[in-house]
Amino acid sequence: MSEQFLYFLQQMFNGVTLGSTYALIAIGYTMVYGIIGMINFAHGEVYMIGSYVSFIAIAALMMMGIDASWLLIGAGFLASIVIASAYGWSIERVAYKPVRHSKRLIALISAIGMSIFLQNYVSLTQGSRDVALPSLVTGRWVLGESNGFAATVSTMQIIIWLVTFLAMLALTLFIRYSRMGRACRACAEDLKMASLLGINTDRVISLTFVIGAVMAAVAGVLLGQFYGVINPYIGFMAGMKAFTAAVLGGDWQHSGGNDRWIGARGGRSADLGVPERRI
Repeated sequence: MSEQFLYFLQQMFNGVTLGSTYALIAIGYTMVYGIIGMINFAHGEVYMIGSYVSFIAIAALMMMGIDASWLLIGAGFLASIVIASAYGWSIERVAYKPVRHSKRLIALISAIGMSIFLQNYVSLTQGSRDVALPSLVTGRWVLGESNGFAATVSTMQIIIWLVTFLAMLALTLFIRYSRMGRACRACAEDLKMASLLGINTDRVISLTFVIGAVMAAVAGVLLGQFYGVINPYIGFMAGMKAFTAAVLGGDWQHSGGNDRWIGARGGRSADLGVPERRI
């Protein structure tokens, strides 16, 4: 294989790896906007907090003498998901519910304020410098080599692809077949009508924030292990990239006097587990 093709292959694998994690974060943006018509600008900080929680859990277990990589990663995922869920629920209750019926600008300011608060909270409690994470997954496969350049795929990249696929599949099944999933789709279609039909819209909205937080936490654990370094400011850039991916991967659609978000190209958001107005 030529060096140019190997370089393309390597960049494609790197792009799919990062794109997979950004897709997990982007789901939180699309789901929240699809139901309440607001953008959760504090969502990136939940991703950052998920990375820190997994690091703390892994470090604590290693100090106890536990060194099994898969056990450490599993504990990191579990701790990150639980804590991030609590943060997602709290963000909705503190920053969004009080201003849900206010002007959009007020909700935007509230979300940005929450983002700044979380960023500085982690900076003060954990320090503002980079934190190196222990490398728990090693190994890579060489796909080809030419003129000293080798295209490789790491074990961590394969794990990221598999975990992303399983997370998307689980969310798709939940949205399509569960009772709360049907409630989410009804609220995305028409929030007021869903309320009139007896759906607890407050619970659905809180659940939506929690689901987005879980996906962001999973992405935080994966990217933390992939890069090996975290800091309190990684959430902003990752959040902006994921938000850009959500915008580029969807359309604005006008329906019934309200804008609705379709969270994937070609109207196939249901296949990715993202609510669409016709689900």
